[in-house]
Amino acid sequence: MLPLYLASTSPRRRELLHGLGLAFTVEAPHVDEAAIPGEGAADHVVRLAAQKAATVAAGLGKRGVDALVLAADTVVTLDGAILGKPEDDADALAMLRLLAGRTHEVVTACRLVRGDDGRVAAALTTTEVRFAAWDERLARWYVSTGEPMDKAGAYGIQGFGVFLSAGIEGSWSNVVGLPLEALPGLFRDVGCDLFARVEGGNSG
Repeated sequence: MLPLYLASTSPRRRELLHGLGLAFTVEAPHVDEAAIPGEGAADHVVRLAAQKAATVAAGLGKRGVDALVLAADTVVTLDGAILGKPEDDADALAMLRLLAGRTHEVVTACRLVRGDDGRVAAALTTTEVRFAAWDERLARWYVSTGEPMDKAGAYGIQGFGVFLSAGIEGSWSNVVGLPLEALPGLFRDVGCDLFARVEGGNSG
């Protein structure tokens, strides 16, 4: 069974995979995540997920390691604009004000690369998130928790950010950072059995 590497240092993605009982190793991808001017959200995440997977797979290959490399990139988008991670408290508060009382999209691209034969699988997942029309006091309290600072769109729905949400349509795990529903298809498309890994089997 090829070892699985996660091309991400995101603690949320690690937690989601650990929750499935998957064994994996984290390998930082070291790519420039800046958006290209005029680049749409879907194109942005697809490009970065591909770069992350390719960078880590190439590095492992140079070390003589054949592996499965899973990469993902997630953005929050509102009216076509990409909302990245806030630079400071003021930036986080400004993002939250934009999102209040509105519906935005969370878009994640996933990429799975098989190192031994080069097979590649990809998936793109979009979830709509509706935010309540909260008051300024709640937004300022949320920023004061520190939770928004390392998260796209300045919130984490798996934490205190749930108080901001009025509901979602689509994958909840996608909003966290990794659409788990996409994994079976990704593994199947590169000739591996995800469920054997979850169950501790020996195939794939």
